[in-house]
Amino acid sequence: MTSDDLVKACKKEDPQAQKTLYKQYSPVLFAICRRYLSRPEDAEDVLVEAFLKIFSQIHQYNNLGSFEGWMKKIVVNECLMFLRRHTPEVTEMENHPSPISKELPADVKLAGRDILKMIDSLPSGYRTVFNLYVVEGYKHREIAELLGISINTSKSQLILAKKRMQELLQENKYPDIDRYQTS
Repeated sequence: MTSDDLVKACKKEDPQAQKTLYKQYSPVLFAICRRYLSRPEDAEDVLVEAFLKIFSQIHQYNNLGSFEGWMKKIVVNECLMFLRRHTPEVTEMENHPSPISKELPADVKLAGRDILKMIDSLPSGYRTVFNLYVVEGYKHREIAELLGISINTSKSQLILAKKRMQELLQENKYPDIDRYQTS
């Protein structure tokens, strides 16, 4: 069954198609939830809520663009709604540190579970902005609008998240990480 056929069947509320859709996409969508939410139980709850929204709003999908991308956007929004309900607001920061001058190179190899563990250890505000900017590709203006914060707060949260990630890499003694340390 093609993706288009699956969407058509889900629009007709076919339970078998819904089950197939869930089985096919839940691992990818759950991974998104885990990037935003440190507790697996919370990620599972948000995934279920996201699929309920996907199934109830599938008629709004107009076959323009990627269906998977459409679902991912719903999942990210559900994660953000969960975070708004369950975490304190990100505080505004007037004085933020200078940006990290050197990015980590692609040749520093990390296991997916190590990356997830490091992202999980970030404070909620850092983790959310980091995911939106680095993983999802949002711009600071978009992040500010989504989270109800200033653009400068988005930027400072990202800077602090990157700095904390770099510290975690150093603490975990990843090879050659010291040569990328900023002053």
